Amino acid sequence: MVAQNIVVLGTGGTIAGTAADPLDHLGYTPAQLAVDQLVSAVPPLAGWLLVAEQVAQVDSKDMDETVWRQLALRCAHWLAREDVQGLVVTHGTDTLEETAFFLCSVLATDKPVVLTCAMRPASALMPDGPQNLFDAACVARCPGARGVLAVCAGRVHGALEVHKRHSYQLDAFDSGEAGPVAVVEDGRVRLLREWPSAQALQPGLLDQLVEDKPWPRVVIVSSHAGVDGELVDALVAQGVAGIVVAGTGNGTVHRRLEAALLRALDAGVAVLRSTRCEGGRVLAHAGDRLPDAGGLSPVKARIHLQLSLLARGVG
Repeated sequence: MVAQNIVVLGTGGTIAGTAADPLDHLGYTPAQLAVDQLVSAVPPLAGWLLVAEQVAQVDSKDMDETVWRQLALRCAHWLAREDVQGLVVTHGTDTLEETAFFLCSVLATDKPVVLTCAMRPASALMPDGPQNLFDAACVARCPGARGVLAVCAGRVHGALEVHKRHSYQLDAFDSGEAGPVAVVEDGRVRLLREWPSAQALQPGLLDQLVEDKPWPRVVIVSSHAGVDGELVDALVAQGVAGIVVAGTGNGTVHRRLEAALLRALDAGVAVLRSTRCEGGRVLAHAGDRLPDAGGLSPVKARIHLQLSLLARGVG
């Protein structure tokens, strides 16, 4: 019988952070503890078939394409093994939704890849990381689980929908109108809707990551009262490859900023229009002059555009 291992990949974050004062939830230093230390801090995992590997050790606010590439390749390595049932990725909360979206863009897997995190450092009087790690491991070995997921405070979110909704509360993540995929209750996973698709959003990109090509620069700008187009013009002059605009309402854009974005389009820069709104999506209509990002948030639209350009050979 093939052993069904769970592989835990560490990337740092608050879940691996420490502070001198156990009541300090703000002044801690992230990314201090190794992933095997995090696993050891969860006694119920002691009898499980687990493999722990440190992929990176960063504060997730500093996440970048170099770590993403390394993480995706390590995920692909472990997912290809028959003796692996699923993966858990320990991660900071700040950019977890971006890493989750990146992974679901490049990984095709009928096994679960479960990101988890903490809002309090490991040194806290009552840390939330150990419970989140245990819940994520339960999801990783749940029969039928698949796709890229995120687990925090007992809720299981899909990579497409998950977003950080709160700057401090332990239940910091939400899935908007879609709602969570599942909940974890006393170590048991209760499914609420279908598991995410096992297909990569952008098939074939993993091969390009192996080649370690330079990634195109894509930047987010925001539409707001009084904005002008000077930032966009400067970005075009610098040779930016793509721009995502976080529009107001249904992706509406200030006339001065829109004029600059249209000039950028004419100059060959790729542009996508998203919305600053937490709920809803950009609904296309006749007369739109800037392409829309559909239901993608600005940060996820940026990744989508960056990977699309990378697939087309834009560096």
